[in-house]
Amino acid sequence: MSKPKILVTRRWPEPCEARLRQLFDVTFNEDNVPLSPGQIRAAMSNHDALLPTVSDKLPAETFTADPLRCRILGNFGAGFNHIDLEAARQRGIVVTNTPGVLTESTADIAVMLMLMAARRASEAERLLRAGEWTGWHPTQLLGTQVAGKTLGMIGFGRIAQAMAAKAHFGFNMPIIFYKPRPADPELLERFQARQMDSIESVLQEADFVALHCPGSTDNYHLINAERLALMKPGAILINTARGDVVDNKALITALREKKIAAAGLDVYEGEPNLDPGFLSLDNAVLLPHLGSATTETRIAMGMKVIENLESFFRGEKPPNRIV
Repeated sequence: MSKPKILVTRRWPEPCEARLRQLFDVTFNEDNVPLSPGQIRAAMSNHDALLPTVSDKLPAETFTADPLRCRILGNFGAGFNHIDLEAARQRGIVVTNTPGVLTESTADIAVMLMLMAARRASEAERLLRAGEWTGWHPTQLLGTQVAGKTLGMIGFGRIAQAMAAKAHFGFNMPIIFYKPRPADPELLERFQARQMDSIESVLQEADFVALHCPGSTDNYHLINAERLALMKPGAILINTARGDVVDNKALITALREKKIAAAGLDVYEGEPNLDPGFLSLDNAVLLPHLGSATTETRIAMGMKVIENLESFFRGEKPPNRIV
């Protein structure tokens, strides 16, 4: 019996690629650059499965392949707003993702961005590298203390809870959050957290605001000019969720005009095409989507994709099926 024919759109960690070679007739994207929608559409005509990443855009047009051979998209990542799920559903294509395994690494990045933005770490390193440091003095690069400040969260899923644990138990930070449905009382007790009745109430009270909501049509530009105006002048925004949750232009204006103190960003609307307005802002800490970028996490993500594929081709329901 022939092995299922698989296309992997980007290079994966070697242990994952080795496992794919064992199980499937696999083709890797040797150039390791994002495939165009046209290339993805063509791949759907002659592969049984496609394994995309967040850097591959799969709008409705990519699902118009005729004939259509692809039966499953094994997404390498937890987020899936780069995939037109309704178009996949209409063509009968199963879609899976990789939740859970990137929780701690992404929460680590969120905490790191919080600390870097609060203590002006990127600005300080640039000063050193430029050879412009003239020595210590009492008012040099004064930031804000993190310990004891209120951390507000928009969304309270796995990653938010992991960040809350690090912030509350590590830095004695009170936790407030907004999510549409009532939270588990045990979580509230564990973090001594308060669930707020609106996004606006979180923004008005928090010293740090961390975004942990999924990328979706409903959350597009969730943080806009009006909501940024509700934040404290000394507040700091952290985004490790999805770039289009934030209105880039509104955030750049708020940072430039010091309506908020700073932002720490790992994701961007339209990435990898970064709005150049961010580059001139000393109060913006910028990372290139490193949330899950540890060896352990990326291997675990790849293996979870493979687990989903194995289940599917055995005729079982994949454990992480979203469509």
